[in-house]
This record gives sequence, structure tokens and C-alpha cells, in this order.
Amino acid sequence: MIVKRDTKLQAHGKIKQIEELAETLVSCREGKKVVHCHGIFDLLHIGHIRHFQQAKKLGDLLIVTVTPDEHVNKGPHRPVFNQDLRAEAIASLDCVDYVTINKWPMATEAIELLRPDFFVKGNQHNLDGKSYTDTLSQEEAVVKSVGGQLIFTDDITFSSSNLINRHLPVFPKEVSDYLSDFSTRYYYGDILRYLDNAQKLKVLVVGETIIDEYVYCETIGKSGKEPVLAAQYLDRETFAGGVLAVANHAIAFSEHVGLLTCLGEQNSFEDFIQEKLDPRIDKTFLYMDNAPTIVKRRYVETYPFQKLFELYMMDEEGNAAQTQALCDKLEELLPQYDVVIVTDYGHGMLNPEAIDVLSEQARFLAVNTQVNAGNHGFNTVSKYPRADYICISEKEIRLEARSQRANLRDIVLKVAEQRACKRIVVTRGQQGSLCYSQDEGFFEIPALSIRVVDRVGAGDTVFSVTSMCVVQQAPMEVVGFIGNAVGAQAVAIMANRQAIERKPLYGYIESLMK
Repeated sequence: MIVKRDTKLQAHGKIKQIEELAETLVSCREGKKVVHCHGIFDLLHIGHIRHFQQAKKLGDLLIVTVTPDEHVNKGPHRPVFNQDLRAEAIASLDCVDYVTINKWPMATEAIELLRPDFFVKGNQHNLDGKSYTDTLSQEEAVVKSVGGQLIFTDDITFSSSNLINRHLPVFPKEVSDYLSDFSTRYYYGDILRYLDNAQKLKVLVVGETIIDEYVYCETIGKSGKEPVLAAQYLDRETFAGGVLAVANHAIAFSEHVGLLTCLGEQNSFEDFIQEKLDPRIDKTFLYMDNAPTIVKRRYVETYPFQKLFELYMMDEEGNAAQTQALCDKLEELLPQYDVVIVTDYGHGMLNPEAIDVLSEQARFLAVNTQVNAGNHGFNTVSKYPRADYICISEKEIRLEARSQRANLRDIVLKVAEQRACKRIVVTRGQQGSLCYSQDEGFFEIPALSIRVVDRVGAGDTVFSVTSMCVVQQAPMEVVGFIGNAVGAQAVAIMANRQAIERKPLYGYIESLMK
């Protein structure tokens, strides 16, 4: 008689909460050696199976901790399989005794809790003694602290990211083909070098503070007596936007970031701003007399996510004293920084006098001018007589050229000549970006986004990170690739709810290039 095992039930019997597993090990580990493996295991393959089998030979009990979905740093399209499915797949293997879903970004806390005799990694992590995220050395220290030992298995290895990219592609064919070709010409270590080296740069961020408010609501319908859309209030969320967001992005990559911005004397939001800005940023606030800090309030239909109406609260009137204070502060700060990142939203802070000081005295000037309802399309990059790097959207550069239909490359060449600018990135939304270098020519980089939650702040994110690469003379195609990878992460975040982080970006770049 053939007896069929319920493998799903068997697998679920092996899966435990991490605290429950710790208690189980206390009662069953006496006289036994505990072996611990940890990872994402997004696509379980023969390399993983061989890894587990070798690990089991080192002891008596093999436990596997799985990285939870929220801490998978492989980009917006990962993990392909959620944490429960990944745990179930591993638990179905006979060589595995217990599986648990980790609670933390790294394995260190799990190692402290489970106290394994051996913590086992695959041989792909043993190239130079530490991984590119430098987590391996931390894990080894914790293993030793609980009396355990770090061991590497030695068998065939496969990359889950590579297999997913090849056989479960999330991008259109043309994007997958581009990534495959790009990866033959650049090594991801070369890409990361420019981001690593940004730590040494001294970066000054200059521009207008904007407080972004999202009022979440649910539309009810037309008012009974007037042609007005009625909505029911649900919730409210406030974000540190504008130049504040740019500074927060920059400090994730540079160890020395300064911020120069203007707040309103009335309704300054200074306490909120201090709370939301990374404390490592050197902050300089100037104050506008008889004016509020700029607030942009958006009323948002929660499902589907759709903005209904936008309200600006600001006063663009300045005076000679404020202008002089800004110019004086710029003259004091500019000599101290390697690169100046100017985000100009066209709301009055960056007047002609301040622009002249920036253009004449900044060592390396990166400029982004934005068009919005508050400046009526007049805020174009021609305000700046000089820029070393320009990063703007296609709509904004077409407004500069006063042409909706002219060849985009011709427009870029004309702007580059007029502004004496050698490097330009034009962001194009779902069409990716067009990148120009006077020495290298043009590059078209496809969009790398899978999931778009909100586009607010995405351009600022791309600008802040790419500026630090351009000042290092990174190849322009690499600049565009990094920019689109950063942009893909930015559009997956609501407004400026959080800044781009180094580790998730590195993981995403690695997964794209495998």
C-alpha cells in the first residue's frame, strides 16, 4: 500500500514563530549541534538545496531563518514570492528541521536569540571576507559572541536574482535586453564605487522648503444644491518636501551635507522640520518676514489613489534685506563645499542676485528648475547663466525651448550650449531618461519602475543622487542608470515619507545587473 504524505501539513509543522523556535531549541538541543542558515531564498533552487544539505552535515538540527518581505532589499519588484511561500518551500525539504521568518533586517538578532553552534553561509559570500553590505562581519561577531562558528559551504551556486531576471522577468523585453547588455559593459562594483565615493564629498543643498500635506478622503458625490464635489475626511499626513527631502536623500550618501533654505516667519513649521531632517545635516535657516513657510496641501481620494485638488499656502514677496542676507550667507558657505545642489521651485527665494552668486562662486553647480502651478511655467533653467549639471523633466526643457514637438536631442544640445553645461539628464517618466555628455554623446536609459505609488518628489530624488555621481565624472550612462534605479524606488514611496537609503539601493542595483 502506498501512503501519501501531506507535505504541506508537514511543512507547516516545521514553521514556527521565532520566539517559539527559541523555546523549542532550549528543550531539544541538549547533546545536539544546531546549524543555522539565513537568507531571502526568493526562488528556491538546486544551489540552495545543496547548501542546506551540506549545512545539515555539520550538526543535528538545521534551522533556517527567512528574510521578511519588508526587509528584502532587491527593489520594488522583489520578493517575487512572499515570506510565507518562501518559508513553506524550505520547510518541505527533508534536511531542514525548522523554519522561521526573521523579524529584523539582518540575521544578527536571530543569531543572538537562537544561539546556533554553526552559522552557515554560501561560498559566494566568502570572496573577500565580507559582503558588499558589510553585514557578514557583523554576523560573524555575533556568532562568536554566542559561542558559535561561521562556516561556508562549497558547492555549485546560482543567483536567484539572475534566475528571476531570466525566467520570471518583471520588465518588458526591451528593458530586460537593455539590462543584459548594460551588465556586460559595467560591473556592479564599478557602479557602487561612485555611490561609495560620494561619502567624501562636501555637499551644499540650496532651495525652498516645502511642506507637503496629504488630506486623505473618500468622495461622496455631488453636493445636493451646488456643483461641488463632496468628500468625507479620513486622515491627514504631513511630509518634509522640497529642499528638505533633497538634503535627506543626500545625507544617505555623503557624510557632510549642508542645507541653506528659507522658512516663513509665520507658521514656520520649524519644530516639524527639525524633527524630519536627518540630525547629521548642517542646517542654516533664513526667515521671510510676514510670510509663512510654503505649504502645498493635496486632497487625495484614497482608493484608487488619486489627487483631487491642490492648495498652495505661500507669499512670494521678498525684500532687499532678505535678498542681501541670502547672498551674504551663500558667499560664506559656497567655498566650503565641493558640489552645490540647487533645487529651484520658482517661489521667490532664488532671485537674480542669489543666482548670480551661485553661478559665479560655486565650485560645481548642479541645477534643477521646476515648473508648477505656482510659477506658471516661467521658472526655466535659462535663469542660470552657468550650470555644470542640469537635471530637469522633458516638459521643463521643452518649456525652456518653447517647443512641444522639436527633436529632444536638438533641444538638449541647444540648452547645453546656452548654459555652458557639459552634462544634462532629462527625465521622461515611463519613457525613462535621456542623458547627455559633451564628451560621450547621448544615452537613452529605460524606466526601471515596476510599481508607481506617487510621483511627487521622484525628480528631486534622481537629481540629488545623480549630482554626486556627475561631480565625480562618472560615465553618463552610469549616471542615467543610477538615476533610473533611484527613481524606481522613489515612485514606490508615498510623497517624501522616507528618504532613499544606501543599502536597499545597492541591493536593487545588484538584482538588476544579475
